Amino acid sequence: MEKLGPNSVNSCPLTPLGFLERAGTVFADSPSIIYHDTVFTWSQTLRRCLRLASALVSLGISRRDVVSVIAPNVPAMYEMHFGVPMSGAVLNNINTRLDARTVAVLLRHSRSKLVFVDPASLHLLRDALRLLPVDHPAPRVILIEDPYEKQFPPAPADTLTYERLLENNGDPEFVWIRPASEWDPIVLNYTSGTTSAPKGVVHCHRGIFLVTMDSIADWSVPRRPFLWTLPMFHGNGWSYTWGMAVVGGANVCLRRFDAAAIYAAVARHGVTHLCAASVVLTMLANYRVLHPVVPTSSSSSSAAAAASGKKKEVKKQKVHILTSAASPPPAVLSRVEALGFEVSHGYGMTEVGGMVVSCTWNPDWDALPVADRARLKARQGVRTAGVAEVDVVDADTGRSVPRDGYTMGEIVLRGACVMLGYLNDKKATKAVVREDGWFYTGDVAVVHPDGYLQIRDRSKDIIISGGENISSVEVESVIYSHPAVSEVAVVARPDEFWGETPLRLRRSQKR
Repeated sequence: MEKLGPNSVNSCPLTPLGFLERAGTVFADSPSIIYHDTVFTWSQTLRRCLRLASALVSLGISRRDVVSVIAPNVPAMYEMHFGVPMSGAVLNNINTRLDARTVAVLLRHSRSKLVFVDPASLHLLRDALRLLPVDHPAPRVILIEDPYEKQFPPAPADTLTYERLLENNGDPEFVWIRPASEWDPIVLNYTSGTTSAPKGVVHCHRGIFLVTMDSIADWSVPRRPFLWTLPMFHGNGWSYTWGMAVVGGANVCLRRFDAAAIYAAVARHGVTHLCAASVVLTMLANYRVLHPVVPTSSSSSSAAAAASGKKKEVKKQKVHILTSAASPPPAVLSRVEALGFEVSHGYGMTEVGGMVVSCTWNPDWDALPVADRARLKARQGVRTAGVAEVDVVDADTGRSVPRDGYTMGEIVLRGACVMLGYLNDKKATKAVVREDGWFYTGDVAVVHPDGYLQIRDRSKDIIISGGENISSVEVESVIYSHPAVSEVAVVARPDEFWGETPLRLRRSQKR
């Protein structure tokens, strides 16, 4: 056969930004974002994101510049995932739970040019900016106002806010800046490490495009309302920020959440899918104990009943929950599924952009006792279809461990999901992206006879509590600052509610 290859037509750069462009046409009048009484359609969201992109360009933002955001799950946070990279810039989501010192480190390391900030985190950002070196250019700050948060006063007329930026500087007809290469960076996320030095994970357009399509297919996400209980700053919402534009579902945003708010949103909007840390499963189960009958219909009256805890019988609907991090205890899985939730378990990390292993369900398991089904669901599973390879290998030999459910090894993988590398840290990149062609995760697991893997331990001293990473070294350093402490060690302790919590072991100074 004649030797053929790529050409200018079939090798155009892959990018998830095209998902929104398509959604603005295909799902034009369908709701895209729901936040309290605010509802945007997909055509409106497209125009708003184009306004954002053009406004950033008008402020001098150019290709590869870093634009940061510190905000909860509000409409602007969702729009950032498209609007910022449509300007050619790189989106940097910052965890709202970080301290000012760490935020300052991230802003300095990323050389962020501009920061969008929610009023609740404004004090955090101000403290962080004061910690920047005098000779470091301070990023421009734009406030994201929230009309539903009455405790925050309106911004002064001379303050540049998100909505004023879109209105005064934005062009809804802007021709967005496509990546010159599909390997161009699209997002920069930071991950904790055992040395307490944050590492900047850089993902490209190609990787995010492919992991998003893989995630949507693996979980069979439909064109239905999706509830944002998972913080979007957490690994870009496991790629479902871009994924919802693929299927045209509505993004139901929760600024803050508890069990009552989740049940109310499910009832009011007919939510069918949500992502959450295992701690949320415990919250949902415990709420049911206090409120024996919780509504899950789509009526507004039922929503009010859910929030108030009133006992009202309504028709149940199946709600799918995707969870990761620390494995949910089998007892919690059983309790949650008895409430009508269908729980799926998976495995991913910041460096791979989303879920790369999922506990794909075998229909034959439906006939098993509840306890056995919960035990199987607590496993991480097998690689998703879009990941090239996943293995568990012996640390010394590099060979695959036996599939006996007992012999432990390190999880390694390869595929388009893997990051480009750590920003300005070639040594750290080389330590995990190795010459043998594998990405070494640092997580220790076993492989069961059926090929499903299950995490047993972590070679990194990271404590995963409520779905968030806690550096044991960072906690130790704070405790060490107390004059009465001589020695200290912080390790993970299993917790039914949080998944894991820090356990402090200390030796006091002799008096």
